[in-house]
Amino acid sequence: MDVKLVARTLDLFELFAAEQRPLPLTELARLLNVPVSSCLALARTLVSRGYLYEVRKRGGYYPTRRLQMLASAINAVDPIVEMVHPRLVELRDASGETAVLGKIHGTAVVYLDVVESTKAIRYTRAPGELRPLHANSIGKAIFGELDAAAQQSLGAQLSFEHFTAATVADLPALVAQAAAAKANGWCANLGESAPELSAIAVALTIGGDLYGLSVVGPTERIQKDQKAHAVELMRVKRAIEAQEQQEPQE
Repeated sequence: MDVKLVARTLDLFELFAAEQRPLPLTELARLLNVPVSSCLALARTLVSRGYLYEVRKRGGYYPTRRLQMLASAINAVDPIVEMVHPRLVELRDASGETAVLGKIHGTAVVYLDVVESTKAIRYTRAPGELRPLHANSIGKAIFGELDAAAQQSLGAQLSFEHFTAATVADLPALVAQAAAAKANGWCANLGESAPELSAIAVALTIGGDLYGLSVVGPTERIQKDQKAHAVELMRVKRAIEAQEQQEPQE
C-alpha cells in the first residue's frame, strides 16, 4: 500500500522530469490532481528543505540540484551496482542489446541498473522501474532458484495478468517454466510482456541474495541469437561470482 504523502512527493518529481519546465502552483495542482492548498503545503515544505525553488514571483516552481546531489552520493557507493556495472557494459557490447541488472521486489522485478544498446531500435528502461515477475526473464530466472515452498508462497501473490498470447497463465505453468530454465541454466522470455520484445536472463547470487542479468531487445533479434546471448550471460555470471569471492572481506 502506498503512503499518500510519499507517493505525492514522488509524483511531483516525476512530473517535473516529464515536463522539464517550471510549473505554476495551479498547474502543478491540476497535473497532480490534488487540491491547490495541499499542493501549496507540499511545495512550501520542499522549498524549505531546499528541493524546490520559485524561479520568480508567480513564475512557477522548479527542482534544485539538491535531489541530484543526494542521488549521486547514494549511487556512488552502491556496492552491487558499482561491482556489476562494468560487467553490464561488457554484456551490452558483446550482445549488442540492452543489458539489465534486477532483482525480485515483492511481486515484481525492480531494475537496479540498465546499460542501453547503441542500436537505433533498442529496449529503453530506467533504473527503479518495476516489471511484472511472471512476464519477465529476470523474474522467472530468479523464481527458478527458489525452493518449492517459496515458489508457492510467492506465486500465490501473483496476478498473472495476460499481456500477450505467450504470457504464462498460472502458477503451475510458471513453476514448469522456471524448472526448465534452471535445468538449462538460463531463461528465455519470448514476447511474453509485449510481442515485439524478448529477453534472455540468468540468475546469480551476490552477497547471499539472488539477482538477475538479462539481455533485452526486439524479438526477432533475440530469437535469432538467444543461444549466443545465453553463453555470454553465463560467462558474465561466472565472472561476477568469481570477482565477488576475490573481494576483501571487512
